[in-house]
Amino acid sequence: MKKIGIIGGAGYTAGELLRLLINHPEVSIEFVHSTSNAGKPITDVHEGLLGETDIVFSDTHPLDSVDILFLCSAHGQSAKFWEENERPAHLKVIDLAQDFRDESNGYVYGLPELNFDRISTADSIANPGCFATALQLSLLPLASAKLLPKDGDINITALTGSTGAGVKPGATTHFSWRNDNISVYKPFTHQHLKEIGASLKKLQPDHSSEISFIPMRGDFARGIFAVTVLDCPLSIEEAVTLYKDFYKDAPFTVINDNPINLKQAVNTNKAIIHLDKNGKKLLVTCAIDNLLKGASGQAVQNMNIMLGIDQTTGLRLKPSAF
Repeated sequence: MKKIGIIGGAGYTAGELLRLLINHPEVSIEFVHSTSNAGKPITDVHEGLLGETDIVFSDTHPLDSVDILFLCSAHGQSAKFWEENERPAHLKVIDLAQDFRDESNGYVYGLPELNFDRISTADSIANPGCFATALQLSLLPLASAKLLPKDGDINITALTGSTGAGVKPGATTHFSWRNDNISVYKPFTHQHLKEIGASLKKLQPDHSSEISFIPMRGDFARGIFAVTVLDCPLSIEEAVTLYKDFYKDAPFTVINDNPINLKQAVNTNKAIIHLDKNGKKLLVTCAIDNLLKGASGQAVQNMNIMLGIDQTTGLRLKPSAF
């Protein structure tokens, strides 16, 4: 039984991580750190865990007492944490922030569908961003076949739920603004484009097409629905075969022959993809849960791979029937 520590325990990603790890058969939770909530039951913050656990938030983080540490604090805080704390030699780390997604400081980029072998031998994992996960899974098979267009744009529009903005309230996250509303933010400049481009170039080094990415805020709590359009020489049958072959060993990435919807992925660790073709244009639709496959579920998947156990352990989650 491996012992787990969590830093930044009060946020949405930590809450989802706790929901998964409390019932994980191979690990036990040693501490959940939150300075602002120290001494409180975690169910005071993560109310959905009521009746599932009696863990109390800690104001200490004894790193020597755990085998695996999850960093769930805001972007920029992970690097600061290691400036202020000494890392034990035995400790494995999975960082859910963006601080080390460039694979600096010995971190491996934790997208299992791309880096499974490297993850399996790594001590430090940088979990991908939520948009980055959906968009990369939409494009990796084409990059592997060197079929990303060498000229012309890759056009992507993706909607995300309000939980993608984190637990701290803001002007564009409170209910009265978000409900019955949709808006564009960070068009063409979203920070996840950097990690997406790096992954695509690993598979297709001559990839130079611009990715025109338009992120949108949706009027729902969780999930990402991404729509990608690009030129592709394959027939629809050839494209479907390419994607199914590429993901044949990826238990959570599912190619659906029928058009998909967001509810198929929400509350699961799945990425569900559908392909369509019109003339030269290939349409790739991808749905994920931003808090699971886009964050905490993928982090547990990475942990399983690092521990050498079945990557689906503790992650066979069922979507809502409605």
